[in-house]
Formats: sequence, C-alpha cells, structure tokens
Amino acid sequence: MVRESKDSSFSIICEGLAVGYSGKPLCNGFDLEINNGDYICIVGENGAGKSTLIKTLVGLIPAINGKVLLRGDIDKSDIGYLPQQREMQKDFPASVWEVVLSGCLDRLGFKPFYGHKERKLAADAIRELDLEDIKNESFRELSGGQRQRVAIARGLAMEPRVMLVLDEPITGLDPVAAAHLYYLLDRLNQNGTTIITISHDISKALSAANKLLIMSDKPHLASEAERREILDV
Repeated sequence: MVRESKDSSFSIICEGLAVGYSGKPLCNGFDLEINNGDYICIVGENGAGKSTLIKTLVGLIPAINGKVLLRGDIDKSDIGYLPQQREMQKDFPASVWEVVLSGCLDRLGFKPFYGHKERKLAADAIRELDLEDIKNESFRELSGGQRQRVAIARGLAMEPRVMLVLDEPITGLDPVAAAHLYYLLDRLNQNGTTIITISHDISKALSAANKLLIMSDKPHLASEAERREILDV
C-alpha cells in the first residue's frame, strides 16, 4: 500500500529544540530536519529524552525551548503515532478488524458511522501487515508480535505520511517476531512512509536507518565516522 501524499516534499523542522518536563530540559537545544522518506532511529541512554522527544514532535507535550515546525503541505493528521504497548492494551475487548478500523476515528468528523473510505483504509492496512487470516480474532488473544502488527496497521489506517513508533517496538517479542517487525517497517519505508523509531538495538538501527539521532546532553545526528565507530565497538 503506497502512501498517497498531498505533496512530494514536506519536512518537520526542529529549531533550537529542548525537551523535558515541568520546565526542566533533558537536553540542550538542537536542530533537526526530518524529510519525507527518512528512516530515523533515535538512540541514547535511559533518561536522555528519547520518549519525551517523540511526544514533543507529535504535540502531546510542549517544548521547553525552541520550535517544531511543519513545512510543506503537512499537518498533524498526517502523523501516525504508535505508543508503547501497555498492559491495558493487551486486554482490549475488540477484534483485530475493530482495532484497525478505530484508527480512522478522527476522520469521521460529524459522521456517526464509518464509511466506505474508512473501511477501505482499514482493509488495505490489514492486507499490508499480513493480518487477513486473523482479522476476526480477539485482540486480547494475540501474541505480542501479532499485537504489534495490529498496532502498526491501526497507524496505517490513519493514512499517515509519518509514522512514529515509540520506545522499542520489539520489546517483548521473540527474535523471529522482532525480525518480521523490522522487515515490515523497512517495507513501509520503501513504500513511502517516513519512519521514526526509538531503538536500543544499535546495530539494527544503523542497518535500517538513513539517519541516527543520538540523544544526550547535546543531541545530534551521527556522522559517518560515528556510525563506523559504533559498529566497530
């Protein structure tokens, strides 16, 4: 399913951005440009501000300093945000189809029911994530890998051009499920979806991403020399 974009060029610009909570920054101000087609992995120590940065980019929390600007024909509705799996999500009383279709909720506006457009988006997302054989099964009965695929399908049903995957999407997955998830993310990126993900798997982040953002006191994109040095460690 190739993402349809209103414009072939868009970007998210961070200018002097410092993120944190309660007015206390976790990092110094930094600049970052995210362009359509990027695959960005965010790495760093615990408490460096990785999750906080993601939440700031999608507008869930305000920046401590600086700005997040959307350039080109893009707005917040073009950003699909996938939060980390939580225990309560595992007991969500709905079928796979219903969970994926709920990604279209914001599209309804004043309409009381899902229409043909929303159902097609959900069906396309289910097909893209290879979920057709379990679309009628209960979400709560799925394995961790299957739940994560459903979560990504729900994000696709939002019809985003930027997908944000928060806090290590492979947490709790076995190696086979994790490898399949990485494959799906790579395929989505090749089909035009911009991917931004937090990862603790540095080697995988380096192999998958065209940009590696290192969160620290002074966040920055890794240079080629830094990438080579990390791989040699």
